Amino acid sequence: MSSFKHIIFAGVIASITVNAAFAQEKSPPWSQADEYYSPTEMAEARRAVQAEHGGATTYYVLADRLELQSNDGNPLLLLDGQAWWGGDRNKLTLKSELEYDFDASRFEEAEFQALWTHPIARYFDMQAGVRHDFVSGADRTFGVLGIQGLAPYWFEVDAALFVSGEGDVSARFEAEYELLLTQRLILQPRTELNFAAQSVPEVGIGSGLSTAELGLRLRYEIKRQFAPYVGVSWTRSVGETADFVRADGEDPSAVSFVAGLRLWF
Repeated sequence: MSSFKHIIFAGVIASITVNAAFAQEKSPPWSQADEYYSPTEMAEARRAVQAEHGGATTYYVLADRLELQSNDGNPLLLLDGQAWWGGDRNKLTLKSELEYDFDASRFEEAEFQALWTHPIARYFDMQAGVRHDFVSGADRTFGVLGIQGLAPYWFEVDAALFVSGEGDVSARFEAEYELLLTQRLILQPRTELNFAAQSVPEVGIGSGLSTAELGLRLRYEIKRQFAPYVGVSWTRSVGETADFVRADGEDPSAVSFVAGLRLWF
């Protein structure tokens, strides 16, 4: 009986010891191999693994919104998309938003961004680069600093700070969510908020919250890469920006029924 007690006691001690070891284990990956190989060899092994499993160069092109908007009887064509090229750690990201007014036969908005993208967290990237607006009368260049990624509860977020060559500071926040009604039918709420630190009358922008947009789109993915959609979008100029819009004889608020395609490859 004494021998049996000793075996039980030894088993309990061993179990406690193993559990304590696991509880205190906070070593980084490959730490056990570091005990047997030199730091130089381990650094080379890590470099090789990262190159083979995360060093590939790939690309991605997305037309997130290619759509016609009714815009209260003043139809618009909108293209909002982005593309990137690079690896897991560093990418060149290009973003563009074009808005063409059929009645006026001109671009209401024509924006292009070229950004360096680098991960700062598991689901978020930092982006830095330049933005240029090509619209006549509002031709300006900005420095850009922002973040883009997937927030908790699967909200896709894109936030950026812009500083123009004249020192004007503005910001933009975009968020969207994909609600899967079925595996192919997807409802997507979306919002976009634009802010300005100071008024820029020559381009019709007032300080504070300048414009707000809320949208709801329902798409059907015929293929994952090809999805037609319909929806509704509401835009509103706010505060001093709304005053500039009224001074030009336009309505600061508009509701649009939209129809378009979401494409990627």
